[in-house]
Amino acid sequence: MAQSKIALVTGGSRGLGKNMALAIAKKGLDVIITYNSQKGEADTVVSEIEAMGQKAAALQLNVGEAASFDAFYAEVSKTLITTFGTDKFDYLVNNAGIGVHASFAETNEADFDSLVNIQFKGPFFLTQKALPVLNDGGGIVNISTGLARFSSPGYAAYASMKGGMETLTKYQAKELGARGINVNIVAPGAIETDFGGGMVRDNAQVNTFLASQTALGRVGLPDDIGGVVAFLCTDDARWITAQRIEVSGGMFL
Repeated sequence: MAQSKIALVTGGSRGLGKNMALAIAKKGLDVIITYNSQKGEADTVVSEIEAMGQKAAALQLNVGEAASFDAFYAEVSKTLITTFGTDKFDYLVNNAGIGVHASFAETNEADFDSLVNIQFKGPFFLTQKALPVLNDGGGIVNISTGLARFSSPGYAAYASMKGGMETLTKYQAKELGARGINVNIVAPGAIETDFGGGMVRDNAQVNTFLASQTALGRVGLPDDIGGVVAFLCTDDARWITAQRIEVSGGMFL
């Protein structure tokens, strides 16, 4: 039997990352997820993927600590051999992240530095250090936000990091194209998850307002996003690169 392709999804233990990991497994790929602190949740996702007939593993990673990446990839290399019987993987999904809600005037340096490390420096160097173990002909999926296209007060720092990721995506696509690696960025709109303290999910007023500003008439659900990311981790998407794909139901058009 042919070797299944393998995707590595950061922050895959809950929320959108979990949805992405399960959607990718449904496409017939094996999956490595990372978790920051929730090992139990990550193990549950692994079990769900294995129940689909795919192989899976969970590894601890804090994407905000670039100094830990060499040790992390040593673990990845070991896991690839022991769990998957190979030495490389095919797709990297840079999903892990945090949200900080503060006006531009009130954003403090500690939160700014945390956002730089987790949302920009982390994926920059995590992807750089993935290159020796990423198969030619594979792909990278970065994650942005609708907030990089339209502005909603309170996200100046967060959205600026995502704007940086959108520019980086084009450079990665250009420079890695010679290896047949495609690189795209998916920009979700407002989604009902626990992100940002569950504001979109739990605040009826916010939910109703955002639905009224969305062409398709509701806010997003995790299931709206995972399948798009999974599609980008297949050969059907092989001729798509350097694209920003907004998955927002048509917010603020």
